[in-house]
Amino acid sequence: MSLYNFLVALSGLSFLIYGITYFMSNKMKLEFSRFGLAKFGTLVATLEILGAMGLFVGYFVKPIFLLSAGGLSLLMLLGVLTRVKIRDDFKLIIPAFFFMLLNGYLFFINL
Repeated sequence: MSLYNFLVALSGLSFLIYGITYFMSNKMKLEFSRFGLAKFGTLVATLEILGAMGLFVGYFVKPIFLLSAGGLSLLMLLGVLTRVKIRDDFKLIIPAFFFMLLNGYLFFINL
C-alpha cells in the first residue's frame, strides 16, 4: 500500500468511525453541547460520514474526492477554531488540526 492510499484510508476510516460514533454515544453528544453546538451535532456527524464515503468513491471520481477532502479540511478548520474559542487544552486541538492538514494536503495534491 502506498503512502497516499494509507493517508486516504486513514482519513476516510477515521471520519466514518467518528461520524457513526456520534449516533451511538451520548458522550459525543455531550461534547457538542460543551462546544455550544448541540444543534449542529447531527449535521456535523452526517457531513463526516458523507465526506468519508466521498474519499472512497472519489478515489475513482476526482471531483468527488476534491469536494470531500476540501470539505473535511474545512470542517476540521472549524473544529480547531471552536476548540480555540472555548479554550480547550492544546492536546485536545491536535487531532482536529492533524485531520485539517491531512485533508488539505490530499485536496491540494489532487488539484
